Amino acid sequence: MLAAIIGEARSGALFFNLGVTLGRVAIAFILAMTLGGAIGYLMGRVRLANRLGDPWLILLLNLPALVIIVLAYIWAGLTEVAAIAAIAINKLPTAIVTLREGTRALDLALDEMATVFAIPRWRTFQHVILPQLAPYIAAAMRSGLALIWKIVLVAELLGRPNGVGFEIGIAFQLFDIALLLAYSLSFAAVVLVIETLLVQPFEARCARWRPRAA
Repeated sequence: MLAAIIGEARSGALFFNLGVTLGRVAIAFILAMTLGGAIGYLMGRVRLANRLGDPWLILLLNLPALVIIVLAYIWAGLTEVAAIAAIAINKLPTAIVTLREGTRALDLALDEMATVFAIPRWRTFQHVILPQLAPYIAAAMRSGLALIWKIVLVAELLGRPNGVGFEIGIAFQLFDIALLLAYSLSFAAVVLVIETLLVQPFEARCARWRPRAA
């Protein structure tokens, strides 16, 4: 296995495929968090939006990831856009649910205070609303990344000519256990580094204003 990792690293294939997979993860994650955050905030604030969007949200939450990926490839072809869209759609409902609940938990007294002092809406959102939503955003990021790491490999396995998922599929077809473990463990190591160096510090920073439990 170690020999397989070294061999793939020397050829450049390991770093190339890891980079391609991380690129897909980054784009899909940004899309899902941006759209999910906006939709979740809207559903948390506006009852009509919540009533109209809730059935679709329940559908997406319960629709298997494999079905979404296959449908995306059928409708849009075996393209990069279809793969990223399928990954983002699988992440989208969890982001919506988390941000919707965070919006519902906002302190209305702080909104009234901002209105009384005639604070502009953008400053109110930046200094009053966003700090309250930050822990929920961090939670959505953590759960979203945990989901996307899994979904991206399936999307690559089914319809992309590169990436870690594609290489794992090739290793499976060739019964090459060493190659399969080489890519799986390398991918797991990258995930662990990102979780430790980026996600956990961001989560701690978002929740720093909250009182700690004794």
